[in-house]
Amino acid sequence: MEKKIAIIGAGISGLLACKHILEKGFSPIVFEARSGIGGVWSQTIESTKLQIPKKMYQFSDFAWPPSVTETFPDDEQVLEYIKAYAVHFNILPRIRFNCKVTCIDYVVPGNEDFPSWDLWGGTGWPFSPTGRWNVTVQDARDPTAPVEVYQLDFVILCIGKYSDLPNIPDFPLNSGPEVFNGKVLHSMDYAAMANDCAAELVTNKRVTIIGFQKSAVDIATEVADRNGVDHPCTLIFRTVHWIVPDYFIALTFKSLNRFTEFMVHKPDQGFFIWLLVILLSPLLWIFSKLVEAYLKRKQPLKKYNMVPEHGFLKQISSCMFTVLPANFYDKVEEGSLVLKKSQSFNFCKNGLVIDSEETPIATDIVIFATGYKSDEKLKNIFKSSYFQKCITESLAPFYRECIHPQIPQLAILGYADSPAFLYTTEMKSKWLAHFLAGKFKLPTIGEMEADVKKWEKCMKYYANESYKRSCISVLLQIYCNDQICKDMGFNPRRKKWLLAELFAPYCPDDYKYLCWQM
Repeated sequence: MEKKIAIIGAGISGLLACKHILEKGFSPIVFEARSGIGGVWSQTIESTKLQIPKKMYQFSDFAWPPSVTETFPDDEQVLEYIKAYAVHFNILPRIRFNCKVTCIDYVVPGNEDFPSWDLWGGTGWPFSPTGRWNVTVQDARDPTAPVEVYQLDFVILCIGKYSDLPNIPDFPLNSGPEVFNGKVLHSMDYAAMANDCAAELVTNKRVTIIGFQKSAVDIATEVADRNGVDHPCTLIFRTVHWIVPDYFIALTFKSLNRFTEFMVHKPDQGFFIWLLVILLSPLLWIFSKLVEAYLKRKQPLKKYNMVPEHGFLKQISSCMFTVLPANFYDKVEEGSLVLKKSQSFNFCKNGLVIDSEETPIATDIVIFATGYKSDEKLKNIFKSSYFQKCITESLAPFYRECIHPQIPQLAILGYADSPAFLYTTEMKSKWLAHFLAGKFKLPTIGEMEADVKKWEKCMKYYANESYKRSCISVLLQIYCNDQICKDMGFNPRRKKWLLAELFAPYCPDDYKYLCWQM
């Protein structure tokens, strides 16, 4: 009997999952709430482009077209590339657009106590002889239409971390947006606007951006470029992060090889590897300090009190990569972009009051670039309070970054942070397709939980209090890929020569033939 598999979301993760599962002979259904594919790439601000070289952000079996010559393609080029991939591998017929999944519920017959299982799903294999997922789907265009419920053998959540549920700070009574006479929105809403509408919104307006991650820096630079010194844009932030030029990112990725991973502690490392890390780890510290010194020299960080309190190594260990827009500090120098560091702020009638100044910052528009409630979004899709608790109380990352040990017959793709998101998600998709095809069995639940706790301990060593459970692979991407290859029964060494294996960077091309081996 054919197994029924649902993929929720048609962003990059959903498309990758669908492609590789199709190749295994399954016929998955993809539910997409929007009318098109691409996920976050379908709604971006005008100045958006890749933060990493396109060689590290490509499908292993579908290269960028020759017409894309830029090292860092823009948002339109990326979206067209994603669409071309979906067409080439005939994924679009599998997608049901404007279908919003509102709830998923795991059902087992009788009084079977699945939380007490020793093996994932009771067997350790992807499909259970008894358990099923009920997936409730609503027409996104007509909330009054009757819902449909699908009964499925396996569900793959590809709902993304950076959409749908914005994170807006809480404010004391009479100190929030309700007392402000201007307009308040989230960067998600700004990105969803057509470029001409977004330009019309901010042109000749006093705009204040809250935050200091990628979207905040990009929007602030874009607004400052549009309005100039006559209507300067204000950027308010609590914590300063290292932001690097795009050419530096390209150089950094060229250094990601096996030799550099010998400088990083790993879960389950033996004595020899531990000793090697102890001997080589000073090189990693030196690299971090050299980067910091270079950025301080090339950017006016001291002049504007923009030197972060944390080190560069700690930041990349926390998956915090922000690429500096080419003219960011030029805008600061000319006065079209004003930087304000503050631990707190409140709204007033005509603007914002920050803790370091008595005079309010007069503003017409406030844009929160303060991230998303990704954990809450993930939790809310489950009907079961038990599964909701599993999500909220799980301190460690998922097993192989996609399997929760306590949630059977379900995988989560695209939840793991990575600067090379497409690359890492494709590897997980290949692993998952291999698992669904019955090529290997999962360890016991206890063994998987022990594994993810080892990863948590390992990465906390580098990220400290900045550790995020969704970030484990940035320093050990090759090591993570090695584990995936071994699970599937393939040789993790993908280079032809020993020197290349040690010192050449790994990229999607190295795993091009992995799916053909399946």
